[in-house]
Amino acid sequence: MTEDKEIINRVANSPLVTFNLEDYHLPGERCLIDIKEQLFQDLILREQEFRNFVRSNDWSQYQNKYVAITCTADAVVPTWAYMLIAISIRPYARNFCFGTIEKLEEKLYEEALAAVDWSEFTGKKVVVKGCSKVQVPITAYVEAVRYLQPLVSSLMFGEPCSTVPLYKQVKNSVNNI
Repeated sequence: MTEDKEIINRVANSPLVTFNLEDYHLPGERCLIDIKEQLFQDLILREQEFRNFVRSNDWSQYQNKYVAITCTADAVVPTWAYMLIAISIRPYARNFCFGTIEKLEEKLYEEALAAVDWSEFTGKKVVVKGCSKVQVPITAYVEAVRYLQPLVSSLMFGEPCSTVPLYKQVKNSVNNI
């Protein structure tokens, strides 16, 4: 005679708290403005032509988008050129930065994580979720550690059913000397 044993979901009943970086991915289009397209022979930025481009370009095309500003050509581009682009897109773009789309994504995560109320993780066992449907930059995982480690009792990576231990708070012990 076999006994019917209740199946217990240990993961659901565990004290683990999952921190999912995917939750901090900001939806919206990412765009790259490459100044290379404005260079003369991919080498030289001519000030008057560039200023004409800035004046005549329809910057509203970047409305509510996240924008990275860069130059992919191996050319010396004056700093003010990037600043003019930034001034032009500021009224339209949700956010922008100098660099690649990857750098933009890192900046967006950095800003999102800076706004988190981390106190809710104090003393908890936290798993930083490893799998996500969106590309999460490694810098976001490192940034999460920076915020979480001082607060948590333990920190893991992966999924609650399969974690990689990363950190465990050392219990304070009283030395009887």
